Amino acid sequence: MFKQKISEDLKTAMKAGETEKRDVLRMLDAMLKNVEIEKMKRETGLTEEESMEVVSRAVKQRKDAITQYEAGGRPELAEKEKKEVEILMAYLPAQMSEEKVREAVAEIIAASGVTSKADIGKVMGQAMGKLKGQADGNLVKKIVEESLT
Repeated sequence: MFKQKISEDLKTAMKAGETEKRDVLRMLDAMLKNVEIEKMKRETGLTEEESMEVVSRAVKQRKDAITQYEAGGRPELAEKEKKEVEILMAYLPAQMSEEKVREAVAEIIAASGVTSKADIGKVMGQAMGKLKGQADGNLVKKIVEESLT
């Protein structure tokens, strides 16, 4: 289903002459095929969750590249990466707001009884398990660190 939507969107982008979107979708399709081959699921295909992980990884790579390009004084390349992130985000579930992430992290901390900064790993593990695909890992980490100081 997920892969079919990407194929349909790729065809639409090609017909409309949207070269940037076309290139991003081709890259995403190739990434999905590579993961299928790695996991030996070429016949059956990836699950919805596995496909979302691939898209999340692509978004994370782009965001890291944006940071590096901006630090290196290459705003034109950073802008290109930002556009790619926008295109990829359409294939992920809606991201939680910072406020909702704070609430979820507070619940996890309260439930686990963690109070010191030494237990960040415990909280992060639970938080990322609960918020997987719904929130950016860097945002979750920042909020957990702020909550445990």
